[in-house]
Amino acid sequence: MSVVDNAGLRERVAASRLIAIIRGTDVDATVATALTLIDAGILTLEIALTLDDAEAAIAHVVQDAPVEALIGAGTVLDEADVDRAVSAGAQFMVTPTLTASVEYAVGQGIGVLPGVYTPTEIQRGMDLGAAAVKLFPASALGPGFIRAVRDPFPEARIIPVGGVTVDTISGYLAAGAFALGVGGPLVGDAATPGGDLSALAMRARAFVQAVQAR
Repeated sequence: MSVVDNAGLRERVAASRLIAIIRGTDVDATVATALTLIDAGILTLEIALTLDDAEAAIAHVVQDAPVEALIGAGTVLDEADVDRAVSAGAQFMVTPTLTASVEYAVGQGIGVLPGVYTPTEIQRGMDLGAAAVKLFPASALGPGFIRAVRDPFPEARIIPVGGVTVDTISGYLAAGAFALGVGGPLVGDAATPGGDLSALAMRARAFVQAVQAR
């Protein structure tokens, strides 16, 4: 697998409309979580660099994932994070804010989803050429915010992240969300030692069905 640029990332995310966010505490558990999600039909994943030895987890998942999967690195804070994530095999980047890593990734031809919260930040992310922007924490704003922002920014590709559940998917997509990023409500305890992978697979299928129903 190789990196995807912003046009390619935009196309792939538009097709899947669902990104799983794995913030694990253990490499083996993170890898098992990622592969379980892929088996359940969620093919776009973000593995947070907050995990000790996250590079090992990314490399393992990239090695074992099918070619249609898309594996990214999350919590990418600076240029060095971009470089080490790419070296591990990550295909795209996700940042918590409009950090220097965003412009650096774009300049390197690497797809990026920068974190934003305000209309000004949404505009800045679009101006930088990002594939889409990650609205975080979306739960503090809700679908109404996305609907309102897309009035002046109809071309804005906004991915709500933070507190997105199976029950709120419909509202966000109806408001014009480009896709959805889901962490805790989907992953649960799976990315920790002893986590329940069977329950994870059930939740993953429920999320996939909810997105496909829209």
